[in-house]
Amino acid sequence: MIKLTVNGIAVEVIDGATYLDSANAAGVHIPTLCYHPRLPSHGVCRMCLVQVEGQSRAQPACITKASAGDVVDTASADLQRFRDQDAQWLLARHPNDCMRCEVNGSCRLQNLVSENQWEDRWEKIPIGSVTHPEHRLSDHTSPSIWRDLSKCVECGLCVEACGPHGQQQYVIGFAERGSDRLPVTVFDRPLANTGCISCGQCTQACPVGALIETPHWHQVLQILAQRRHTSAVQVAPATRVAIGEEFGMAPGTISTGKMISALRQLGFDYVFDSNFGADLTIMEEATELLERLKAPDAGNAQLPFQLPLFTSCCPGWVNWVEINRPDLLPHLSTTKSPQQMHGALTKRGAFARSLGPAFAAGQVEPYVVSVMPCTAKKDEAVRPGMSGDIDHVVTTRELARMIKTRGIAFHALPDDGAFDHPLGASTGAAQIFAASGGVMEAMVRTAAYLLGMEQALPLEWQPLRGVDKSVKSAEIPGIGRVAICNGIAAAQRMLQTETWREQFVAVEVMACTGGCLGGGGEPKSMDPLVLEKRMRAVYAIDQQAPLRRSHENREVQALYAGQLQAPGSARARALLHTSYAARRSTRLLLMRFLDCVDRRDGAGAAALCHPDATWSTASPFGEIRGAANIRALIDTRLPARKYGPDYARHRMASAADTENLDVITPDGGRCAFRLAVQHTPQDGESQLVITRLERLP
Repeated sequence: MIKLTVNGIAVEVIDGATYLDSANAAGVHIPTLCYHPRLPSHGVCRMCLVQVEGQSRAQPACITKASAGDVVDTASADLQRFRDQDAQWLLARHPNDCMRCEVNGSCRLQNLVSENQWEDRWEKIPIGSVTHPEHRLSDHTSPSIWRDLSKCVECGLCVEACGPHGQQQYVIGFAERGSDRLPVTVFDRPLANTGCISCGQCTQACPVGALIETPHWHQVLQILAQRRHTSAVQVAPATRVAIGEEFGMAPGTISTGKMISALRQLGFDYVFDSNFGADLTIMEEATELLERLKAPDAGNAQLPFQLPLFTSCCPGWVNWVEINRPDLLPHLSTTKSPQQMHGALTKRGAFARSLGPAFAAGQVEPYVVSVMPCTAKKDEAVRPGMSGDIDHVVTTRELARMIKTRGIAFHALPDDGAFDHPLGASTGAAQIFAASGGVMEAMVRTAAYLLGMEQALPLEWQPLRGVDKSVKSAEIPGIGRVAICNGIAAAQRMLQTETWREQFVAVEVMACTGGCLGGGGEPKSMDPLVLEKRMRAVYAIDQQAPLRRSHENREVQALYAGQLQAPGSARARALLHTSYAARRSTRLLLMRFLDCVDRRDGAGAAALCHPDATWSTASPFGEIRGAANIRALIDTRLPARKYGPDYARHRMASAADTENLDVITPDGGRCAFRLAVQHTPQDGESQLVITRLERLP
């Protein structure tokens, strides 16, 4: 330990602590823009400069190590003058757009300007490179993340979050130097055309509004205000232990009741729990694991499904596999995530029929929203074969904006709000889905029950818990060795060798460190221990739950008895399982086209086709020539689609075979397709389009 003085206050800090750490220990506030407690600091913004007695130059507090006996001044007149000038540079390059900005009220630059009453004094300086104007400043191509570099302060936190000390995806990096410096995507591609997995860690790190989750909350508020739709919302487990942070509550505060009350005041007719979908996911995934274990030669690469089984609840992880390692698709569990299972049940299950004759007849459907800690859930909600089951996804941060916009006093709300039924019951096993290791732990609990070993195995598996970026493992008697990868970087390290194929029977991967608790849509926090605090709350909910195993959920049991028959049944697979495809593949193109046909989206289908494409329908419609005519057929000549339980869609016969184009039709029959494709330039990018689509009889 070392002793020093900050603004006349004596403090004691550990060896290696910075001046910023020392100031925090003294209760002294130092302004920062480029600092984040979980990422390396580079002292770029210079807002945190401090003066140290005996040193001629001011030092950046975020990166300069404190020494014993140092006397530090954080707010001298010279420092204030420098910060004023530094701020003028930032303001000259920043738009005066706070009123419309998505981070209005939670922007670190805005807070500094407000606190110090800084005014614009310099002429506006356009951001970007004069010599390379091709750098994109605005990019809304991703379903999950928006980029607006006119608001960028070049702090570099997004580069770190995506790069070597974060997710190790390297989608964002710096280009140019000096005043032209900008964080750009690889080869300046639109984000949707890069290797971005939609994890949103860049939005978590961004101190301003340059990187945000694709906003849906505006549309949700408008639809709720109209009161024209029967609406339902589901809430993820990580949200209830983090939403309070947006209203000044301590990290890890369990706010379930207040959150439910707020959702009702916002206008939702039904408030459901995503944990119901999590319990259902465990029933299907545990059954799937045991089926793979029973299969002879389950590790044979020639079989459609392989061991180890990889969990599929994290859409960022699924995106990574489809983009980077499609050879791993046979390892992915075919179960949908809790969000998508819950959405399918809300719109296509018995609940929809119960809403009235029009719903039962398939004429209308409920409006369904999910509240998630994850930006990639926005991406997941529009995946082919699942799109439409969730109308809008809002993050935890977006929910807070909705509550603030409607003037709801979150602190004053009662704590007794309760979820609606039948899609609101859950167990403690579902709650721990929020934490890294929780999905595996929950699956082990139910797999042990299915094997008749429930009483022989412990409920809690401590070796699988924690927030450190690592691969953890445990030997489960009767099942085998399982592993969890805390963060996509940990998964990449594990996959660098082939030993995992023989070591493990099941592997959980969460793309974000800490799991959903550290998701890209969770509240931004400067607390270095925020993940630990949220995680403790999650496990406390589990410990206090009257039921702690997914198979004990009585409403899940009733669902199987009345609608789904049994885990892994044909009915369950049709509603609760999904398919995968390598990105930019012919199979994915077919899946997207059929999804447009099912939803009667003629414009979407035509956009996937060459203008002169041909569709041989093997039906009375015959051969359709030209994208415009394909659109007209889908929009005007096909029977109107049904909604609710009567809505049926095409499904891939093989869940993961990247070459298989066999399809199960909406009426339960089977057919095959043959596609001819070509690459076509579009908006400066090469796009794969259909030139001929042939349904084989």
